[in-house]
Amino acid sequence: MKTTQTFEEGKVILIDKPLHWTSFDVVRKIRNLVKIKKVGHAGTLDPLATGLLIICTGKFTKKINEYTSREKEYTGTITLGATTPTFDLESEPVELKDYKFITIDLLHQTATQFIGDILQMPPIHSAIKQQGKPVYLSARKGIEVVMQPRPITIKEFEILKVELPIITFRVVCTTGTYIRSLANDFGAALGCGGYLSSLCRTRIGEFIINDAMSIEEFERKGIGYQV
Repeated sequence: MKTTQTFEEGKVILIDKPLHWTSFDVVRKIRNLVKIKKVGHAGTLDPLATGLLIICTGKFTKKINEYTSREKEYTGTITLGATTPTFDLESEPVELKDYKFITIDLLHQTATQFIGDILQMPPIHSAIKQQGKPVYLSARKGIEVVMQPRPITIKEFEILKVELPIITFRVVCTTGTYIRSLANDFGAALGCGGYLSSLCRTRIGEFIINDAMSIEEFERKGIGYQV
């Protein structure tokens, strides 16, 4: 049986983050279960995203930046024919457009435009800080937010399934990539608009979602968790 001291010495816990939970909700839950304060996560997932969240405890919190910087893989869906202010389902679709001209060939051709080293504009509804405050606070108040593009690398952008207006995709990318922005930019490049309608992080470096457990599973095992 693991002890609180063991978690203070340092453990890596792989959690499949539930829908609607914030990444800090998971940290807070794990912190309460293992009975130590020093718990953190390696890479935020939005509340509407699910998937792999690396939790570090105790002395292993020093490894958080190392894990955060590793390559990531996601799967998800993009809904075409509209945009949203947040680039996902946190806000209502607007600017409805026709998407019936979209073909499978056009989808694949457009996806290739985003593969490689690119500059990406982060969403204004994000936790990026300006003057010490997350920009989404200003965006929600209707205050104009000016963002600067950031260099990222999209290593793979694969269209897995097409059921218009919904397409299923897989992306492999560097840290700092906003999949919401990719969905918005992809829809703009197609000419019909698009927004992220679901997202799951499936890999961070060598850590994969198949090795992660649900919050309920970890709660049952408690401090008996085996890495």
